[in-house]
Amino acid sequence: MVHEPNNWGRFGPDDQRGTLNLLTPSVVLDALRAATTGEVLSLALPIRGATSSPAPATVPHLRGRPLPQHFMSVDGGDYAAGARPIGEGLCVADDALVVTPHGTTTHMDALCHMWSGDRLYNGHPAARVRSYGATRCGIERVGGVVARGVLFDVPRRLGLDHLPAGHRIEPGELEEIAVPRPGDVAVIRTGWPRVWERSPEEYWSGQPGLSAAAGRWLAAHDVAVVAADNAAIGGLDARGLAAEGLADDLHLILLHRHGIHLIELLWLEELAATGRTEFVFVAAPLRVEGGTGSPLTPLAIL
Repeated sequence: MVHEPNNWGRFGPDDQRGTLNLLTPSVVLDALRAATTGEVLSLALPIRGATSSPAPATVPHLRGRPLPQHFMSVDGGDYAAGARPIGEGLCVADDALVVTPHGTTTHMDALCHMWSGDRLYNGHPAARVRSYGATRCGIERVGGVVARGVLFDVPRRLGLDHLPAGHRIEPGELEEIAVPRPGDVAVIRTGWPRVWERSPEEYWSGQPGLSAAAGRWLAAHDVAVVAADNAAIGGLDARGLAAEGLADDLHLILLHRHGIHLIELLWLEELAATGRTEFVFVAAPLRVEGGTGSPLTPLAIL
């Protein structure tokens, strides 16, 4: 059930891209003006995967999620043990990577990731999400995202290294920093990933994030994407769950009702250190047909 004004039908009855439709060629060209120095920063956490080491657990993640696995099908040890090179003096290393992105690494949520009732965003039947993938609103619908990024560095505004776990960002705190334009990517810094280095247990004790009112404020300003360095856009309690009811759940407000894609588990510390509020935001998820999300390496071009 949709509880409030929404974007269903706004971009046509068959739409599966939501507010990404706002990124018209003219909006993209205008966004490119936000770059002034040409410096490029990665906004992604590293993917550390191994089948025989604790490496995957050294990156911020939610408890209970399957961590990345990275292994080699052919490596240097094989050649040292007598494996035949593929040509004279020519060797090759071949690896495989298994990633379940939600809660484990920097990723984008597709519009089929969460819903309420029997309808996805824009009224598409939820029954179209099948065991082999979603045939509506999958991550392959995104394509590339090139937009003006706006950094809402809330802890910096408050004179903090990071927000407390129980902090819920309200619209006024965002408006004090900037008012986004239609088609912008709103990038929210809580600073919470910094807590991981101090204590994983503290990291898992809860998380700061947007309030429902702040999510509605961003939706009302027609942002194309909401991205954050926390694990769920909204806040989490000590059980790793969102405490809001369905009417105020941030994923339902943004993904389900307004068709706003979400990017989670960003690394924003280098970007924050520049003091820049505006930049060019670039991201392209993997074209996983029917995927509910994709690992992502967003870039900030300053």
